[in-house]
Amino acid sequence: MEKILMTRAGYTALNDELKTLKSVERPAIIQAIAEARELGDLSENAEYHSAREKQSFIEGRIKELEGILSLTDVIDPKTLSGAVKFAATVTIVDEDTDEEKTYQIVGEHEADIERGLLNIKSPLARALIGKDEGDSVEVRTPGGEKSYEILKIAYI
Repeated sequence: MEKILMTRAGYTALNDELKTLKSVERPAIIQAIAEARELGDLSENAEYHSAREKQSFIEGRIKELEGILSLTDVIDPKTLSGAVKFAATVTIVDEDTDEEKTYQIVGEHEADIERGLLNIKSPLARALIGKDEGDSVEVRTPGGEKSYEILKIAYI
């Protein structure tokens, strides 16, 4: 199987979610199912069916997280330097609007564009990989071609 690249922060967040699902959510849903069973006829018991559906979701997410974490290769950005690569924090400027943005290039399971965590498989991240400070990159977006200049590369 292919390794999944992830930063330490991303790995920790997924691992914490897994621990919460196993130690808090799973016991709570087991208790809710037990209480719903006590209400009688299961065929018409909405609480029971809702709890079973939630249990199914929790168990599925636990399996998914265990699979992801077992294949994870944690990358420490502090050990890296040079051109843009996985885990780099890159400050870019839109060459048309002069708008500056800063993104950290992360794995797909930890990506969150609202928090500045850019999926390594995104068109922008793919365009940035291998480039240095001062380089310009062209990115094809749904709105057309965009040009960005790399202002700063950091590994923090």
